[in-house]
Amino acid sequence: MCDQGSAALEFILVGLLLLVPLVYLVLALGSIQGQSLGAEAGARHAARAIATAADARDASERTDRVIGSVIDEYGLDPDAVEVSLECRPAAAGCPAAGATVVVTVRTTVTLPFVPSVLGLDRIASIPVEATAVQKVSRVWGSG
Repeated sequence: MCDQGSAALEFILVGLLLLVPLVYLVLALGSIQGQSLGAEAGARHAARAIATAADARDASERTDRVIGSVIDEYGLDPDAVEVSLECRPAAAGCPAAGATVVVTVRTTVTLPFVPSVLGLDRIASIPVEATAVQKVSRVWGSG
């Protein structure tokens, strides 16, 4: 008995069935990792900018510039980025001298090649969040 088949065709078919999902997985994980790094960089640099600012107005301006720069650098969606600021212990004015500033940056990552038909892009999005903590000087804002 002689088996006659086309091993090349079987190899190509099985190769494609395994390769396409693997390539998509690499693209999706790369996109998620890039957005995660952007959120982390935004939180870390914003917390540092607030802690080293001269006063509250300067801190606000610096934070806006830092977040804008991170959005451009990492290709984040400006509409999906949310930045929250919290001080510990809670003070009347945040940021405040001697407080610990907690900056949280949230965004969502839409998986690659997902169409926006019927809201599929919203369903196939992954939330990403990063938090950074920085101690503010006790003499902050008195200069």
